Amino acid sequence: MTQSGSGMDAQARNSERNAHRGYVGSPPAGRPPISEAIDSLFSRPDEVMQEVGASGELLIARLRAAIAALLLLLPLVNVLGGGTLRETLIGLAGAVLINLFAQVWLPLARRARRFRWLPFATSAFDVTATSLLLVVLASDEIAAGLNSMVVWCGYLLAIVLTALRGDGRTTLLAGALAVLQYGALVIGALLLAPPEQLISSDYGLVTWASQLQRLLLIGVVTLVTAVLVYRMQRLVEMSGVDGLTRLPNRTWLLHRMPRLFDAAREDSNSLTLALINLDHFKRINDDAGHHVGDRALRHVVTVLRESAGPGEWLVRLGGEEFVLVMLKPIGTAWERVDALRRILASRPFEAERGADATRVTFSAGLAAYPQEGADLSGLLGRADQRLQQAKREGRNRVIARDV
Repeated sequence: MTQSGSGMDAQARNSERNAHRGYVGSPPAGRPPISEAIDSLFSRPDEVMQEVGASGELLIARLRAAIAALLLLLPLVNVLGGGTLRETLIGLAGAVLINLFAQVWLPLARRARRFRWLPFATSAFDVTATSLLLVVLASDEIAAGLNSMVVWCGYLLAIVLTALRGDGRTTLLAGALAVLQYGALVIGALLLAPPEQLISSDYGLVTWASQLQRLLLIGVVTLVTAVLVYRMQRLVEMSGVDGLTRLPNRTWLLHRMPRLFDAAREDSNSLTLALINLDHFKRINDDAGHHVGDRALRHVVTVLRESAGPGEWLVRLGGEEFVLVMLKPIGTAWERVDALRRILASRPFEAERGADATRVTFSAGLAAYPQEGADLSGLLGRADQRLQQAKREGRNRVIARDV
């Protein structure tokens, strides 16, 4: 399939639809930073951040297993420190329970990307396990449940660990659950228990002021952790976004493609990759300067983005080279890319108002998954062969079959 020419009008799409299709870019201009941060924390992370979060979930699972194993030593420490038999048995039962769940979460965490609910479930478990231990302690001695610092710090640990997941929603969930559960325990104990049960020789006096301070500290730790998650998201986003065009870059592509391959295989869908290279683009840089070349690149991206359809991802590999991933069979994909080629050729680039317009064209080579490549490297290699063929045949054309 080979064709050259021009003459097809583009129909613009809005930025929200572009974002829905998987484009990664800067936030809309003029948005307050706080509003942007809140939206980011309540939104599902992008593909690169999800990959980071999956590895973080596995790390948390391993830490949880290690900490759970160490908790088995606490009953022994309690006995050596002169603790009661009841306290020792409660601690031992809690440690055993936590160890059992830790061993359940660990194998699931090794496949965290398959279980999107897992970060929320494990975050809720970490918080709820702390609450249950406090309830058990309070059932024996209220001051022990409300003034125990060691067990209570489990809330803070559970919240801080959510930063490794890279998903602000899990941080907010853990913080909200900790406040609600511990708040319910405090209110129930202080309202229902007689005053003489709120004081202990070992744990001191339980007061509204001290408990409100603990609840406030949980909120502060949640806020700080959420800010760290947002900052991490922004840094990871920058690593997966091209600074000039705001398109996803090679890093994003490397993380995204394995998921697209899995989805295409499981759903029996077609997937085609197009390797796109702008024709004679070096001349623009040489004749007009790199600043004009940068503007020309942004012009190309604007045109292609406006013409993007559902199930399409445009990625900048570097220089004047792009990849377009499409959930289409190769024949339909060829028609799509050739239409984009004609649209771009019909919209010349103007370096300055009143200056002569420069017609920008591209050549492209296509490759289909899995027939022509079982991984990203194989598809790019086959697409590049066809791209070079398009250049040898005169450029400004799209090739999807070997000659």
